[in-house]
Amino acid sequence: MKNPTPGLFEFLPDSPDEIICGVDEAGRGPLAGPVFAAAVILDPARPIDGLRDSKKLSEAKRDLLAPVIKAQALAWAIAEASEAEIDQLNILQATMLAMRRAVEALQTVPTLALIDGNRCPVMKIQSIAIVGGDDKVEAISAASILAKTARDAALVTLHQAYPQYCFDQHKGYGTALHLARLREFGASPVHRRSFAPVRAVLAAGAQGTGEAA
Repeated sequence: MKNPTPGLFEFLPDSPDEIICGVDEAGRGPLAGPVFAAAVILDPARPIDGLRDSKKLSEAKRDLLAPVIKAQALAWAIAEASEAEIDQLNILQATMLAMRRAVEALQTVPTLALIDGNRCPVMKIQSIAIVGGDDKVEAISAASILAKTARDAALVTLHQAYPQYCFDQHKGYGTALHLARLREFGASPVHRRSFAPVRAVLAAGAQGTGEAA
């Protein structure tokens, strides 16, 4: 397959047999919930308009593009690493784990993974890290959108279980609202205990029950 991803750099392989997937994550910074990753192999015969870094797209635009990516890509997969894995491994290694899981879940086996950022997970296939790749390489942009929309949906589901934290509004990030609710209700089972604001609450003796007041 000739490079299926517009925006590739000259040093990348350009072989008719190369199968390239883009990989990106969502949710490294939040205080709660899993970290997600997605891997996407685009179909050069079915280009998708509007792909770019998910952070530069509105929620509505991401929600429109996600099903198009799933319908038109040659292959896609979404994976995650849990809060427990984040606390056990650290957020960087948990992110690498989620990325590897996403690549390994692809129904079409790629020969090369293009990873957003400056580090690559350890995998059986070749990988190349591209800083800012989510806005330079369309396959990574597509992965960024799938990871972000999947994680946002997961946090809306967590909101149903723990409505007192307002996960549907801040998606687990350390906003003023989230920090206030964290101090009020303590840490829930889905908070990342290795993250400083959660550690501070736990040190103060506030342990959430998971029940709204």
